[in-house]
Amino acid sequence: MDNIYYTESAQFTVFLNKLKDTCKVFSPVVKDPNAKEIDYFYKHAPDSQPPVFNSYRAVEPLKPFFTSPREKITDYFISPKDVKEVTGKTIVLGVKSCDIAGHKVQDFVFLEGTGADNLYQLRRENTILISGDCTDFKEVCHCLAWEILPHPTWGFDLNLSPLTEGYVIEVGSKKGEEFIRQYKEYFVKAKETQVSARKTKRDKLIERLKKHLAPQNLVSKDTVQRLVRQGYNLDTWQQFMLPCVECGGCNLICDTCHCFLLTDEKEGNLNQKLRVWDSCQYANFARVAGGANPLKTRAQRLRNRFMKKFDFFMDNLGMPACCGCGRCIEVCPAKIDIREVLKDLAKKLNIAK
Repeated sequence: MDNIYYTESAQFTVFLNKLKDTCKVFSPVVKDPNAKEIDYFYKHAPDSQPPVFNSYRAVEPLKPFFTSPREKITDYFISPKDVKEVTGKTIVLGVKSCDIAGHKVQDFVFLEGTGADNLYQLRRENTILISGDCTDFKEVCHCLAWEILPHPTWGFDLNLSPLTEGYVIEVGSKKGEEFIRQYKEYFVKAKETQVSARKTKRDKLIERLKKHLAPQNLVSKDTVQRLVRQGYNLDTWQQFMLPCVECGGCNLICDTCHCFLLTDEKEGNLNQKLRVWDSCQYANFARVAGGANPLKTRAQRLRNRFMKKFDFFMDNLGMPACCGCGRCIEVCPAKIDIREVLKDLAKKLNIAK
């Protein structure tokens, strides 16, 4: 319990306002409090409002804080304005366990290859993640299917667990330790009763989520790689791709999808190099300069997406590139459901889930 503290809600608000003096703070906001299902969106935190504790993950993934959908990279480390933007401290409040698990894929791609992406690395080093336990879930949430708990156990700087009048705060990094030391007047050591209350709330949420997922009969992390490999030539891909409109929403909203393309744009007498998010569901995704395209059909592109998520990353990272957040299910206008695609493979292959 050496790294577990407690703060009252009012004190945490004061602490967060102090951080705004030196950091850019983003926190969840509710767009429509009267909606049937509440959606949270990240917003630059205003000074006048107390922070909102989001019950589950925000609509947006975590990745836009580290890679922009469209950004100029030609002279990023020459322009003082751009360097200041990158090196300024950013705090993201309300990050959830699925976000952290999914972002492990982004770190693998941009930091752990033959060379690190300098721009991504700078933003990563200068971003502080203040995560929080999930206290509820959406219909599409299925993190437990991928053995991800609905509360973070790693990958955060500070984690908030809400109690009746305040938060249990767990320190998860050196950055988090520094914050506690610097603002120690806002925190006290957590009592055993408070840590016990945190465990009780976490256990109850897990049981509720298990009951929610049980009737869905989802595939397991242990079988998913075998499903996509053995189902490579099944008609599942054609069946589920028929209503696809190739909008790319599933890729762009996904916290593990990371593909981008480099393009040039005329700016005065110079050609600026741009990095733009790409989608494997776009018709031109795999087309090469000579015009050849190994992924001509939508069915091939859907299969490619699943092979990357559930075969490539199982081999190279030991985990699927899916965190069970369900964002792709919500955003798809054709209602293509990643859970149902995998279940269809299991059914046709007669493989126990």
